[in-house]
Amino acid sequence: MEKIFKSRVALLYIMSISMVFSFSAWMSLLNNFVIEVASFDGSQIGILQSLREIPGFLAFTVVLVIIFVAQQRLAYISMMMLGVGVLLTGFYPTALGLYITTVIMSIGFHYLETLNQSLALQWLSKEKAPIILGKITAAKSFTSLVVFVLIYIMMKFYSVEYKYVYAFFGGVTLIVGIIAWIAFDHFKDDVVQEKKIKLKKEYWLFYVLTFFAGARRQIFMVFAGFLLVEKFGVDVHNMVALLFINSVLNMYFAPKIGRFIVKFGERNTLRFEYIGLMLVFVSYAFVENLYVAYFLFVIDHILFSMAIALKTYFQKIANPKDIASASAVSFTINHIAAVFLPALLGLVWLYSTSLVFIIGASVAFLSFSLSFLIPRHPEQGFETTLKPRA
Repeated sequence: MEKIFKSRVALLYIMSISMVFSFSAWMSLLNNFVIEVASFDGSQIGILQSLREIPGFLAFTVVLVIIFVAQQRLAYISMMMLGVGVLLTGFYPTALGLYITTVIMSIGFHYLETLNQSLALQWLSKEKAPIILGKITAAKSFTSLVVFVLIYIMMKFYSVEYKYVYAFFGGVTLIVGIIAWIAFDHFKDDVVQEKKIKLKKEYWLFYVLTFFAGARRQIFMVFAGFLLVEKFGVDVHNMVALLFINSVLNMYFAPKIGRFIVKFGERNTLRFEYIGLMLVFVSYAFVENLYVAYFLFVIDHILFSMAIALKTYFQKIANPKDIASASAVSFTINHIAAVFLPALLGLVWLYSTSLVFIIGASVAFLSFSLSFLIPRHPEQGFETTLKPRA
């Protein structure tokens, strides 16, 4: 046990698992909770999701905070804030109450996610990063699986109210954050991180792909699940069962995706992801069969695991001292579209649900086109095919 608390990789696992434990519960219950308890419509869910993404847009402020608070300690604080936000969610089932608790939860989640990525890319070697990140993704999927099983049992067999389900999962993350702070060694930075906010022109392709990734991620996260509930009447138990299936499949595929990246490279992996997304989004636009919608939801979720390739592409082209600041900036870029897109598309949704997913397919096509600029073997100084290798 003592070795665990001296292991950087173990801490990465714990931060990732605790984050998923509460956030998966929050997200899996959200669509049913806001419709059944808070009586939300498409416009209100769009506003809530836009508010949820504002802290993601402000993720660049991590760079300012780590001037005063070490990255590792800030990660613990973020973990506890995430837990508190989720814990309180079910006790305030009004529009204003949900907006406030969502912002609290989101600040913790997005800071923790930013710091987790930053520390992982600093602590893991370039050779091992895809493999370990794949395994961490599988561990996150297993955690989600446990969450979905617990939710299903609590609500199906014991009829536990939403507010107590939220309180349980948020409380666990809060407690884990406190224990981690007390028990783990504080690890010194191998490379002193740049603590200035700046955009670097050599990372421009990574920034653009990150922006598009944020846009299409929002379309899936906000509207794919909402489609199932609103159009097909999927109840909370079937929604949780579907997410359970996603977790099982991701446990199997995520490590294989890590090995796929090592063998075929980031460029080919990302092309495969973007082609898959185009097909899925176009299918969402016209789906009329519930089981086809289920299938699309599962495939879409698996494709998310391929986002590891964008992280490892950045790790290969980045100056090691830029990782913390560039990770924070990239999270902000990822959330630029996320701040306005859910609310805007929420209005589009009221006019045409199909058009929302056609927009998603267009974003995936733009990403696919840009993926041809990724070198076969990216490295610092050879970030894109437009820049000749030195």
